Amino acid sequence: MPDKPYEDVQIEGHLIDSLMMPQIMDNIMDLDGEFEMLTFEVGRMKNDPSHAVMRIFGRDAAHLDELLTAVTEHGVVAVRPQDAVLEASDMDGVFPDRFYSTTNLETFVRVAGEWMRVRHPEMDCGIRVHEAGGAAETVAMSDVKAGDRFVTGHRGIRVLPLERPRESQPFEFMASAVSSEKPKAQIVRAVARELRHVKQQGGLTIAVVGPAVVHTGAAPHLARLIEAGYVGAVFGGNAVATHDIESNLFGTSLGISLKEGTPIPGGHEHHLRAVNTIRRCGSIKAAVEQGVLTGGLMHTLVKTGTPFVLAGSIRDDGPMPEVITDVMQAQKVMRGYAQKAGACLMLSTMLHSIAVGNMLPASVRTVCVDINPAVVTKLADRGSFQTVGIVTDVGLFVEQLADELADGGS
Repeated sequence: MPDKPYEDVQIEGHLIDSLMMPQIMDNIMDLDGEFEMLTFEVGRMKNDPSHAVMRIFGRDAAHLDELLTAVTEHGVVAVRPQDAVLEASDMDGVFPDRFYSTTNLETFVRVAGEWMRVRHPEMDCGIRVHEAGGAAETVAMSDVKAGDRFVTGHRGIRVLPLERPRESQPFEFMASAVSSEKPKAQIVRAVARELRHVKQQGGLTIAVVGPAVVHTGAAPHLARLIEAGYVGAVFGGNAVATHDIESNLFGTSLGISLKEGTPIPGGHEHHLRAVNTIRRCGSIKAAVEQGVLTGGLMHTLVKTGTPFVLAGSIRDDGPMPEVITDVMQAQKVMRGYAQKAGACLMLSTMLHSIAVGNMLPASVRTVCVDINPAVVTKLADRGSFQTVGIVTDVGLFVEQLADELADGGS
């Protein structure tokens, strides 16, 4: 194939058991490219990495560039790497043409012959480089300023893919296809071990919650996790705050008695009356301080000083005073916590889970609990492939998790 343009690339890691090499080959062939394996050195011991050098051929320069871009996310880097191509943005809120669109994997960029780590890995962003300060970071499109210099193309980019560990890990048995038939007690113990580890390391666990947490009776048990320091931030929408406060003021959630499980006459008005009560107080925090709100999840968040972010939507009633109705502002506030997260619990909220999943680095242990398997599948389809899916009732799961952590098991 002497007439075709090519580039020699290399890849190192657990190439076989992490299925990295088959994925690289599939990407090349799916795009009608060709490759030749020049060397393939398999690690001799179980912890030894493998190393491969391959030559990738394209029909022309543009096709070769497409092939190289496709395999970059698997950790492929040129044998003789070049510096990244930087281009300045010519207007606020707009990346340069051919900007490098990031993944949520740990990434490095080569500038002036040196590899520098890109801060705050996040998918669907650009990489802004401060050459004078020797720093690089992901930037959302809405935060681009004219004159900022961004990486364009795939040159000078190195991505570290997630690898399947050689030795058994607490989450490894959970990483198969989504199923409702996995052993729940074992899963709960594994999640509890992970939350203990994050807490011991001084890390942050975020809980992303939907109103089903209130409907199913999970809110008091989530409050236990917050009080014990296992959850350090809570994300949600107007609904979870509204129904939690409704449950404290009226004993109902969406007009259904939490004690009896039956509709209450006039109960359909309770959520709106709850919002009205809090708005009269001025805020959820003020309602707690005034003694109007005396219990529940939101009360616990205020009393413990645990930060929460409530993002608004078109369908919101009210909304609660703390709800951030500017979605870009809500995204920015959430991103600040997501960049510091060590773990994330996504509890029965598809839209908020997908939104937060898009902000999380792939290194963050992410657990999605939902009665609907499609929610977990959609998370993975949108790039949050590190997510472990647990198909079960969120009320039972959170109660069992709180009990497991309260027991202090290993």
